[in-house]
Amino acid sequence: MESRVLSRATTFGALPCHRKPSPRENAAVSFVSARLIGAVSEGGNLIWGRQLRPALLLEASPLKREILRPCLAAASSPTEGNDSAGDAKVAPLGFFDKYPAILTGFFFFMWYFLNVIFNIMNKKIYNYFPYPYFVSVVHLGVGVVYCLISWAVGLPKRAPIDSNLLKLLIPVAVCHALGHVTSNVSFAAVAVSFTHTIKALEPFFNASASQFILGQSIPLSLWLSLAPVVLGVSMASLTELSFNWTGFISAMISNISFTYRSIYSKKAMTDMDSTNLYAYISIIALLVCIPPALIVEGPQLIKYGFNDAIAKVGLVKFVSDLFWVGLFYHLYNQLATNTLERVAPLTHAVGNVLKRVFVIGFSILVFGNKISTQTGIGTAIAIAGVAIYSYIKAKIEEEKRQGKAA
Repeated sequence: MESRVLSRATTFGALPCHRKPSPRENAAVSFVSARLIGAVSEGGNLIWGRQLRPALLLEASPLKREILRPCLAAASSPTEGNDSAGDAKVAPLGFFDKYPAILTGFFFFMWYFLNVIFNIMNKKIYNYFPYPYFVSVVHLGVGVVYCLISWAVGLPKRAPIDSNLLKLLIPVAVCHALGHVTSNVSFAAVAVSFTHTIKALEPFFNASASQFILGQSIPLSLWLSLAPVVLGVSMASLTELSFNWTGFISAMISNISFTYRSIYSKKAMTDMDSTNLYAYISIIALLVCIPPALIVEGPQLIKYGFNDAIAKVGLVKFVSDLFWVGLFYHLYNQLATNTLERVAPLTHAVGNVLKRVFVIGFSILVFGNKISTQTGIGTAIAIAGVAIYSYIKAKIEEEKRQGKAA
């Protein structure tokens, strides 16, 4: 369950600048031209497979670049009239600065690893504790505690939030909560591989929302690339051995919820960094998830839910499983965000498709789920369609960026 967080913030903290900008320059720097990447208008979404990640890339204005360039020059070259300038030395590059591809590869590896571990552990919990509403609260609750501790130690420093931003984030968080809960309901009801196959339809819902709700034109090539996705999911659903309507409908509601989250997120553009924004959305989503969990599952949990789980696996394992699955949920979402910030949208889109393949493959191996030949073929067709769609969409976005830059 990965997500993309909408943010327009950029940081220049590592930039050694020795010149104080003038008031006029400061005023100019405060205005940054933002452009939506992977927007709903192009079939993109804020949250892709429940993974939070930035949906905006900023293009600094020419004036801002001109201000920063002399600062860099001043930091890397001797200053005129300074006797000690000749003794200035440039700090040596670190290992990951010399070989950034290694660090990027590490981010991809950890993103995949944590995602696979989360999905496997999450399903194992549902095998002895089938209460997805409560488990969804645990996922968000552990992440919120993680964020609060991070704020307490200043990593990162908590960004202030006002009532206006809160009003914009509430619809985003509500859709996030609904999508997260319904995804977990599906995970609890059917095989993990089948839920992820249904989740492959998410681009179709985003494109439909862009075309028919927002009235924005979607290229014909994108629509054509979605045909194999719909066909593959249909084939897989017809012969899925673990199929039931609860799992299928819940996964479809999750797709719709994340689509509407994309729409609301487009209106919630903010200068706040993605980590802080993710934290605030998680807090609001947690508050939204608690009441339905108490209403729907509360009586059952009190009567026999907790006791049955403890009797099956023991108190220590039960509590530790809930803690670790919540931590893995938060960390893999954060790693997905960090990975996107290091690579181009096309690379991340392809990586996201491969991630889904890894999750489906490992879940089948670990749980020994039997799938029919038609289900396997349908799943492969659906994943291939998503890969084609992601490639075309990313290429269209890249061409638009190059056109504007020219």
